Amino acid sequence: MHTVKVVTLGCSKNLVDSERVLKMLSNAGLDAVHEGDGYANIVIINTCGFIGDAKEESVNTILEYAEAKNNGKIEELYVMGCLSERYRDELQKEIHEVDRFYGKFDWTTIADDLSRKHGHPSLCYDRTITTPSHHAYLKIAEGCNRFCAFCAIPLITGRYKSRPIEEIEDEVRMLVGRGVKEFNVIAQDLSGYGQDLYGVQKLPELVDRLSRIEGVKWIRLHYAYPAQFPMEVMDVMANRPNVCAYLDIALQHISDKVLLNMRRHITADETRALLAEMRRRVPGLHIRTTLMTGFPGETEEDFEELLRFVEEQRFERMGAFAYCEEEGTYGAENYDDSIPEDVKQKRLDRLMDLQERISMELQQQKIGHRLEVVIDREEEEFYVGRTQWDSPEVDPEVLVKKDRTLMIGGFYEVEVKEALPFELIAVVV
Repeated sequence: MHTVKVVTLGCSKNLVDSERVLKMLSNAGLDAVHEGDGYANIVIINTCGFIGDAKEESVNTILEYAEAKNNGKIEELYVMGCLSERYRDELQKEIHEVDRFYGKFDWTTIADDLSRKHGHPSLCYDRTITTPSHHAYLKIAEGCNRFCAFCAIPLITGRYKSRPIEEIEDEVRMLVGRGVKEFNVIAQDLSGYGQDLYGVQKLPELVDRLSRIEGVKWIRLHYAYPAQFPMEVMDVMANRPNVCAYLDIALQHISDKVLLNMRRHITADETRALLAEMRRRVPGLHIRTTLMTGFPGETEEDFEELLRFVEEQRFERMGAFAYCEEEGTYGAENYDDSIPEDVKQKRLDRLMDLQERISMELQQQKIGHRLEVVIDREEEEFYVGRTQWDSPEVDPEVLVKKDRTLMIGGFYEVEVKEALPFELIAVVV
């Protein structure tokens, strides 16, 4: 039997695609594994093409396995995903070791191509879960209609395309039947869900309907867009106990000038009003956001305004990155990327230093509180878990002292004893 190794680069949306590929390969009679050490007869690389570092990682990974093929360690090499969607012609000309390049959407034929026959019929949303079995990512849409000045995603994935509510419900029921309890809902733009299919925003209805499926313990929302945000979803969050009081919403900046140049379709005042209304509707809400430094034209005054905004808002979770020009975007074609890289990085460092202090202060406020956690894994000295406010891999973890045996995937009440900027230390109550 041929063995197939699937390597995933980039975001959780790519991981969902890889999981679907793994299931299709299995149904086609192939022995498929996700990542891991060593080689296999066949390797499939699911690439990322979002920003410069991600593209470099994808190219380097392709070259690594191309060399392995030249050395006889693997027999066939295939590439799929965002990088090959955007640069397929260039990659085909430069890397001849790859047997075939697939894009972001035509990879669904890969199992038939590899097995040389049709696989057993399977649902288009069926997957082989690669995350711990108690949680999964749930992709509800592809594409993006926003065309922010810095972002190449719409150039790669095309226009926004929502999945039907009924199909998503069926997938959740299927995954619940396999033991999944926690669903991290993802899309490039959650706010726009349903507009293309139904003529109106449907995120509130979708989340409400998913929350009513028996066996769904936690639902967490990722990658909302601030302009035209469907505020009714906050009411669902407040009223449904299994919808986590958590929202990942990328704000990028607060200077009106920078927001306008970024083509974000929202002002500073509107942003503050949005955040205030979210927190009013959902007490205890934890907001995760992403900010950017060094966008073309950002002055020192703009950056200081951003620092004041972060100090004022005290985000529970925050990430940031320095601007990187992406070819084909509005920003690359219309703005001069003239801010020196060291200035971008210094601003980024100052921003993250501020956030670390804020995070530490907010974490310390949890000392003495009792929280519900799900246990993800066991380590030598602790069980490692997360609260409803912690998304896998990107957010803080809870280290639970091993004074009793806990089940992986189990939910427990713990009491917080110590706090670090990005970790809590707790004991089971």
